[in-house]
Amino acid sequence: MRAKARRNPAEVLLTALNAANLDNRVTEGLPWLALAYADMDWDWVVQNAKLLDRQNRLGFVVTLASQLASKTSEPHRSGRLREYLGVLERSRLAKEDTLCHDSLTEAERKWLRSNRPAEAAHWNLLTDMKAENLPHATL
Repeated sequence: MRAKARRNPAEVLLTALNAANLDNRVTEGLPWLALAYADMDWDWVVQNAKLLDRQNRLGFVVTLASQLASKTSEPHRSGRLREYLGVLERSRLAKEDTLCHDSLTEAERKWLRSNRPAEAAHWNLLTDMKAENLPHATL
């Protein structure tokens, strides 16, 4: 059997964040991806996320990854994520978006506006994802 070619984690993250509709299990894995590959080429990811107007999605995912990193004994990962969170904060968009679930119904959107976590509201995203609900996203 031949091994499949490995993909760059930065490309995987950006491709996923740019998807209109992504399976929930994949979406829930994105904070782990950012955490596990905290040394990825963040300059490239941020630059391309901005080109696609996906910096809010990326900012939210990095926020969750940073929360997960704060529970580890690896200050380098946590510091790296916080560094790029600051970069993303400066380019936060006012436009409301979803976290890769553009097909949400209006009823779901209304519910999420009222019940989303503070981090999602900060990044103007309609999602109920929380770091505490991602127990598999540890290293």
